[in-house]
Amino acid sequence: MAVNDECKLMFLELKTKRIYRFIIFKIDERIQQVAVEKLGQPEETYDDFTASLPADECRYAVFDFDFVTDENCQKSKIFFISWAPDTSRVRSKMLYASSKDRFKRELDGIQVELQATDPSEMSIDIVKARAL
Repeated sequence: MAVNDECKLMFLELKTKRIYRFIIFKIDERIQQVAVEKLGQPEETYDDFTASLPADECRYAVFDFDFVTDENCQKSKIFFISWAPDTSRVRSKMLYASSKDRFKRELDGIQVELQATDPSEMSIDIVKARAL
């Protein structure tokens, strides 16, 4: 599975310049390549992000999550989310599952990984708990 250079470039901009809140990636099965599908603006929320994921298709995503620690420190962590809803095609789920580790290695700076097959598995409470 090839990774479009734009994926790495946009991730680097999210990580270093924080000009995006999230990036959603899609595998183009015709050309066997991962490409950027959507860029979330800095003011967009986690709800905006989850609403951007298709209900019945697999995707990869990164989300820059801001939070405050118990010591009242402002922090952020970059989440890698593998979205594979139960309603997506079996072939698609297999393709995303088999390509995930290689794709994730291309994005240097992932701090937390989350796999979800249902919106409840990536609720804001779960994200907060994993960030701390």
